[in-house]
Amino acid sequence: MTHPNPNRRQALSLAAGGAALLAAPSLFAQDKFPSRPITLIAPWPAGGSSDAIMRAFGQSASKILGVPVVIENKPGVGGTLGASAMMQAKPDGYTITQLPLGIYRLPHMQNMPFNPVTDITHIVCLTGYTFGIACTADAPFKNLKEMVAYAKANPGKLEYGHTGTGTTPHLAIEEFSEKAGIKLNPIPFKGSAEIMQAILGGHIRVMSGTTEFAPHVQSGKLRLLATLGSQRNKAFPDVPTVKESGWDTITESPFGIGGPKNMDPAVVKVLHDAFKATLDDPEVKAALDKFFQPTIYMNTADYTAYAQRTFAAEKATIERLGLAKKS
Repeated sequence: MTHPNPNRRQALSLAAGGAALLAAPSLFAQDKFPSRPITLIAPWPAGGSSDAIMRAFGQSASKILGVPVVIENKPGVGGTLGASAMMQAKPDGYTITQLPLGIYRLPHMQNMPFNPVTDITHIVCLTGYTFGIACTADAPFKNLKEMVAYAKANPGKLEYGHTGTGTTPHLAIEEFSEKAGIKLNPIPFKGSAEIMQAILGGHIRVMSGTTEFAPHVQSGKLRLLATLGSQRNKAFPDVPTVKESGWDTITESPFGIGGPKNMDPAVVKVLHDAFKATLDDPEVKAALDKFFQPTIYMNTADYTAYAQRTFAAEKATIERLGLAKKS
């Protein structure tokens, strides 16, 4: 009778133990997430209001998660480059992106490398933009009705800056212009920071954008003609909405954080809980207050349902404006 080699028995035991670990990789990975830095894509240029908000969220989430959350700027294509770049990433939670409203719109206007409903995991909605129409302080109009009269007297000559073709600030003004019966000359920029440089430098007279304009309105360098939400902005209670001014145009734009499709639900929950907790961080609250952005929280299920509704609604809007891509 032969006796097993004790070294062989030990090797077999170690192999069995290793096989057991390999048999449960998701549990092992779940316990370790996050164990290294997370990349959060901000699909806008550095230095703008969106960039500042995303950096505030990233810094706060870093403290909560215990690993760095690194902001990576990928501006262009109406804020959709974040989602496009994320399509190349593993669904492991280490590459996530801001999800601006444009990701639900541009696929109806041009070919995009993603479907915002089927290719993205909607993790959590956090806040939303306040949009407005502002002009230089020396503009020959003091309110929206006067701007419309000026535009009718000078068709196609009044330029306005926006954050890119197909973005919310662009389409909001196009819809308003259609209802007002005027023709404006749209000038696209990569983000709010570039728009502010252009309008403060006198290169354009009107802008449609986020509350990057706020400090310049308060200092008297710019004049806020109207806001685009359903209600007046609490920071500018004397400024009417576009709808109050006589044109039925309402534009509101929630946004949050998303990742690639097929993410582990346990990883999604970790990220959801961390970013939800950032909304209680005084530094995040201060950043949101600075740019007059409200808290708009939606959990993963609600945010996913919102994405489905919005994708369908944006299709109808694009078709109504005659901007749908050709089949």
